[in-house]
Amino acid sequence: MIRTTLAFLILFITGCKTQEKKEEPTESAATEIWETDFRDDFDSFNPDNWQDQRIWVNNEQQCYVPDGEYGTREVSDGTLKLKVVNTGEAMPCDNLDKHGEQHPDTPYMAGRICSKNRKEFIKGKWTARLRLHGNGQPSMFPAWWLLGARNNESPVQEEDETVCWPLTGSGEIDIFEHHGDVLKDHFTTGAIKSQGECDKGDWWSFRKDFPATLDEYHEYSVEWEGSDLVYRLDGEEVYRNEGEGDNYPEPMFAILNFAKITDNPMEGEWVMEVDWVTHEKRK
Repeated sequence: MIRTTLAFLILFITGCKTQEKKEEPTESAATEIWETDFRDDFDSFNPDNWQDQRIWVNNEQQCYVPDGEYGTREVSDGTLKLKVVNTGEAMPCDNLDKHGEQHPDTPYMAGRICSKNRKEFIKGKWTARLRLHGNGQPSMFPAWWLLGARNNESPVQEEDETVCWPLTGSGEIDIFEHHGDVLKDHFTTGAIKSQGECDKGDWWSFRKDFPATLDEYHEYSVEWEGSDLVYRLDGEEVYRNEGEGDNYPEPMFAILNFAKITDNPMEGEWVMEVDWVTHEKRK
């Protein structure tokens, strides 16, 4: 996931409608066209659905660690908790960037999981019900997003995982991101437009920022509707990338992570709690 802090600092804010917490996926007439082909309620951590992802991107401050080390990934009481934890002392980190450079020592440990080579789907509709425990702190960067299954970044496990970001096969769609340096109770959603070369993506054209009470549960989704990508908050459309859906024909996997994007001080323990994740296909 390639990020620039400047991109988030100048995103314009538009309004959107928020709704009350829901225990199950939002009901509407539109649900009649969908059939669930993947659902994880996080009663446990299922390795058939997810794997830990250890990678260094965007010059982020945290180190992604496996198996919930330092309490960074926890499944309890029917939810997944991904955390950033300050250990209080700089420690070695084995995360590598795409050029093979190793992350410097850091006191910040974090959780990141992906469904790569576990659950990958072409188009359809992805939804997660999640909340943050506190938000708006500078350097916070939790995210729920999709990436093309042929992406050539760690872990590389199949012969066809040779495509660099953000070319087709390694395209990116961001369903939910919160950049704490920008505003409290706002999230960003939208696609990354490929500029046709490795590591060159347009962050400006297809992404917008919207208000939401991030400490409360909401359902964040993206669906392919004809040639469009439609982004929904609690089932209500808040944004649309017209004609952009055709640029993502590849199988895609899901990522959930909590990053520390800048070197601002960190207060407390940062937590993103996920109630469930689904993928649906059109009937």
